[in-house]
Amino acid sequence: MEDILAFAANHPIMSTLWVVLLIAIIVTSVQAATSNIQQLTAQQATLLVNRNDGVFVDIRSMDDYRKGHIADAVHLTAERIRKNELGSLEKYKSVPIVLVCATGMTAKGVASNLSKAGFEKVAVLQGGISSWQAASFPLIKK
Repeated sequence: MEDILAFAANHPIMSTLWVVLLIAIIVTSVQAATSNIQQLTAQQATLLVNRNDGVFVDIRSMDDYRKGHIADAVHLTAERIRKNELGSLEKYKSVPIVLVCATGMTAKGVASNLSKAGFEKVAVLQGGISSWQAASFPLIKK
């Protein structure tokens, strides 16, 4: 214990950063555990969409969408969802929606917007389009 205190006294910035990082990890873990929004692997997302007539919603920019997207994915940017411009999604309120972004981080916040707007079954593709590609699943390029 004395060694830890000596280290903290000699390296205050590093010690502070370590404590902040530890708190951030704890907060993130608690939020993930208590969230009603599922994070799905590429395989789980595909099964959910196929078995329940769900839909993938790609929230990346139009340029990124054109570079490669999941087949039959609806494109609606994160910004439009945050502004509640949900016209093209209204017909999917009661079916599973899997949000797709680049890495899975942006989709988490957008998912809560959709839940608040009354969408019943919202999930996030864990790892985003990157995890989709890592699983060797196909992309449509336009």
